[in-house]
Amino acid sequence: MMLMYREISWWYWAVITALLFLGLAGHVEAFWLATALGMIQVVHFRLRDGRYSAFPVQVRATYAAMLILSVWVPFDVLFWILAIGTLAQVLFGYCTLARCLSLMPWNRREPLSAALVLRTFLAAPVRGSVIQGLPAAR
Repeated sequence: MMLMYREISWWYWAVITALLFLGLAGHVEAFWLATALGMIQVVHFRLRDGRYSAFPVQVRATYAAMLILSVWVPFDVLFWILAIGTLAQVLFGYCTLARCLSLMPWNRREPLSAALVLRTFLAAPVRGSVIQGLPAAR
């Protein structure tokens, strides 16, 4: 387990996780609160990091976009995916979304390959950004 309760980002994710599971339990207003908190998190990290291209801002902006998309009924199954994924982030520090974004051309420094994808998704959780925490290519 990797409970990073001393970091503000962990608290954002923990509260969003709780709100998503409340929403899945039938309290629909919790979905709206989770979405609002997700957007607040984007603004907070944009102000903190100074640019939208900063990796933490990319992760939060993509997550907020997925929350907004989930509110639309045809995509409401995304709430389940987001709830489970965010729970993994809160409990274990494993963020699938960050790992996916790290493979985008503007975030990687080596060519996309099967080895890079495997290394990205099989690497142990790290404190900080997954981009700096990936093991080096052999």
